[in-house]
Amino acid sequence: MKNFEGFLFPRLLQRITFAGILIHSYFMTIDQFINSSLGRKTVMAATGLFLCVFLVEHLYGNLLLFYPDGGEAFIEYSHTLVHSLFIRIVEVFLFAAIILHVVQAIYLTKQNSDARPVKYAVYKVNETSNWFSRNMGITGSLILFFIVVHLWHFFVPYRITDEVGGEGQMNVAQAVKEGFQSGWYVLLYVVSVLFLSFHLNHGFQSAFRSLGLNKKKYEKLLSLTGSFFAFVIVGVGFASVPILFYFGIAGKTF
Repeated sequence: MKNFEGFLFPRLLQRITFAGILIHSYFMTIDQFINSSLGRKTVMAATGLFLCVFLVEHLYGNLLLFYPDGGEAFIEYSHTLVHSLFIRIVEVFLFAAIILHVVQAIYLTKQNSDARPVKYAVYKVNETSNWFSRNMGITGSLILFFIVVHLWHFFVPYRITDEVGGEGQMNVAQAVKEGFQSGWYVLLYVVSVLFLSFHLNHGFQSAFRSLGLNKKKYEKLLSLTGSFFAFVIVGVGFASVPILFYFGIAGKTF
């Protein structure tokens, strides 16, 4: 009987977790749900997965810089981002998602810290987690710092102050190439991408757990998919851009 219970109950819990989130939120007001621990974790998971989708789209745009067409594909892509009403609306949701993700992360980190006034012994913690999974707040803070620097470096001159892309000015592809000639910026970029990869490796799997979408039989697949996305697609994909530009391998046609 015990073996049967041990087999049956975890499976039942996995199947009803996501349904439980929906039912729980139905009987609560939106404000109550968002401010509950379950609601905050759900918001963290949803915004995190939304930002993962953005990273894929952003990487696609970056890879256009490798086309030997004088940067035309990337320039056209950037022009579309600026003049498309749909993209401008998506940008609002994107910035809102970043803010929500950060706010919920700060609250949940504080909540977890307050609930555990006495830290576990070091050997106990190390048995069940790694440094990156225990310090998502630190890696997240570095990523947030990089986002601000990155926006100031590229977004502001092109979208706000109109220092790039105008008549008689360097185009946006040339601006990227020039930006990646700075050794300190390339180093900051690569280190930030490394931290982002470890952040995503843990966060990707945690998001599915928070949403109740992690079935036991797919756990290994989910772990491998998260690691591939974090380290290969995001890590190698984004880090390759500044490195190839810095060493003069990319951008020879513009």
